Amino acid sequence: MSEQVYNTSIDIEHFLPHRRPMLMVDAILDISAEHVLCSFLITPDNIFVEGDTLQEVGLMENMAQTCSSIVGQRFYAEDYDPQSDKRIIGFISGVKQMTVIMLPKVGQQILTESTLTSKFDADDYSICTMLVQAKHDGELLSSAEINLFLKKQ
Repeated sequence: MSEQVYNTSIDIEHFLPHRRPMLMVDAILDISAEHVLCSFLITPDNIFVEGDTLQEVGLMENMAQTCSSIVGQRFYAEDYDPQSDKRIIGFISGVKQMTVIMLPKVGQQILTESTLTSKFDADDYSICTMLVQAKHDGELLSSAEINLFLKKQ
């Protein structure tokens, strides 16, 4: 039996600077200052799909974007204006203990959950560490500890 496809009214652009074709999160299902749950449906036109499988780099990008949405809240506040030039840059500064158990296939929806374990905020940047897991139908696909650096441009 296939996992439920989730919809949400939370606008992803309020939390992530990514846009298609690099956007690897479809919806934020639940978010707080220390936790986030996102969904992502693997489509055949995804830039990281090879054959009928999302490659490791796509899974890693999904996990990193899920993590960065927690910190992105700080930069993309409720006064978000899509016409403004307000943007942040972010990158993975470190990955510890990433394990890939299996790769998702086209047509599968993955649920990616992340928990903030530490964070340092300055005026225009944040550095954080997060634990993250990606699952399909309750089965673990991948897990990691990710360090992120985000900065206002």
